[in-house]
Amino acid sequence: MKLLKTVSKKLDFNPHAFLTTIGKGRKMLPFRKKDAIFTQGDSTDGLFFIQTGKVRLSVVSEGGKEATLAILGEDDFFGEGGLSGQPLRMSSATAMTDCVLLNVDKNAMMLGMRLEPKLSAIFIKYLLKRNIRYQDDLVDQLFNSSEKRLARVLLLMAHFGKKGVSEMLIPRVNQGTLAEMVGTTRSRVSFFMNRFRKLGFINYDSGNKVNVHNSLLSVVLDDDTGTSVAPMAKSSPAIAEDDFEPPAKPGLPPDKERAQRPPLSLAPMRLEITLGFGTPFNRRGKA
Repeated sequence: MKLLKTVSKKLDFNPHAFLTTIGKGRKMLPFRKKDAIFTQGDSTDGLFFIQTGKVRLSVVSEGGKEATLAILGEDDFFGEGGLSGQPLRMSSATAMTDCVLLNVDKNAMMLGMRLEPKLSAIFIKYLLKRNIRYQDDLVDQLFNSSEKRLARVLLLMAHFGKKGVSEMLIPRVNQGTLAEMVGTTRSRVSFFMNRFRKLGFINYDSGNKVNVHNSLLSVVLDDDTGTSVAPMAKSSPAIAEDDFEPPAKPGLPPDKERAQRPPLSLAPMRLEITLGFGTPFNRRGKA
């Protein structure tokens, strides 16, 4: 009787399967809209990889003031601070929509990256891209007008230019949250959102979502300072002349002044989104 020996070949590692399936040290967690995923100050318990939905990252100052750091979507990592030795969460994560997240234990992720170069390459590439976004965010805050910054945030949330994205729909976001991300006042955000809607750059005809049109990119690319869409608006008789100046409210700071982020005793953080196609920023823009 012959003994048949079977040779088992190691299957090629699939990083996508690792990040979309459950296994040792990996579990899939559902969250409902507005659920807290983790809170600033919690102990770290691995990182998260978004399968579906939107997640908001925020931080609270010692005085109780909250600021939005980023709005993340499908295929984004977050909560990876524990991999670098952080014992506590430096921010809070909240589900903006119904979400499905893969939670990967620190040990499982570290072992996977050590044994599988493909997984390590994907994670390092993501971190490098995010580091580039940090730089782009700083340039955007320093040199671009609040109108351009808002347009850029909306395009980023709609995944403009991403392969496979047929519709640019985003969930409705509180204007106060947008103001925190853009670095301006809520009234200024309201003024620009109304302007974008009247010019056909966005619309609210998709239920509880906002439809962002490709034409909004013209606001970001326009090289004029502070009045990127005003010439287009003035050519339309349907828009009143008064619509171009936001209403002044007595007792409030001028709208041109940016909202100041709360001073943090924790490690400094910046917004985590940027356009991925090398947008030429206007270095003459006013805040």
